[in-house]
Amino acid sequence: MRVDVRLTGLNLYPVKSCAGLPVAESILKPHGLEWDREWMVVDAGGQFLTQRGHPRMAQIRTALTGASLVLDFPGSGSLQVPLRHSETYRSIRVSVWKDAVDALDCGKDAAAWFSSVLGVPARLVRWNSDCRRPCPQEWTGGVDAEARFADAYPYLLLSEGTLEDLNRRIPGGGRLPMNRFRPNLVIEGCAPLAEDVLTELESPTIAFRAVKPCTRCSITTTDQETAEVGPEPLRTLSTYRKDSRFSAPVLGQNLILIRGAGERLRIGDTMTLSVRA
Repeated sequence: MRVDVRLTGLNLYPVKSCAGLPVAESILKPHGLEWDREWMVVDAGGQFLTQRGHPRMAQIRTALTGASLVLDFPGSGSLQVPLRHSETYRSIRVSVWKDAVDALDCGKDAAAWFSSVLGVPARLVRWNSDCRRPCPQEWTGGVDAEARFADAYPYLLLSEGTLEDLNRRIPGGGRLPMNRFRPNLVIEGCAPLAEDVLTELESPTIAFRAVKPCTRCSITTTDQETAEVGPEPLRTLSTYRKDSRFSAPVLGQNLILIRGAGERLRIGDTMTLSVRA
């Protein structure tokens, strides 16, 4: 079965686990939207840091100018990081989940700023374009795909209907915004939970393939504006979104790009959702 849907949201996350950046359009890359998860924060040992352990990362706002990544945190001023690679960046070994990769250290000023904001020794690193991080092929069906500092896959899709359905189920009437779930692509025009049976999302020049349901962690319980942590939505998701294959509830769908690298995706674009009957 095929359903026409409309793209209503496009979100970048330039620094892994920091605030998202809604955009009107973006260029598609095999490893994700342009500039998505290009940077990551690590501890003194090179282990990646996220909102799971540092909820205030949600309040680190991100912006992209023509020349810089600009970061802001309340009371800490701003940090500007050049978009152009610097010859002064040194290569360091960092870990993201089970993967260890060589990244580029963004220097002492960035390290001092993040250490001050988070209250622990921290450094900002950038993806090293000489490296490649393959997606798990047991989920891609053997298709060769890659990610940068995203958890495992380059794109995440969630529909407006699925979020509305969740909010209706939360006792007292939920009002959780889309940013709790950090999708790259948001669509409308399909039934709630259509992501569960999605096979492909495509247009004449672009095609994404669904590869794995997105398991949900404590980041969804962090208010992305205040960094306050509560019980929802995990409390409600656990009542109806458990999947026997995983140890956490699922919501949304991870995607890989199978056609259209270099194409531009825009808010308002119409695409076709192919779903299993």
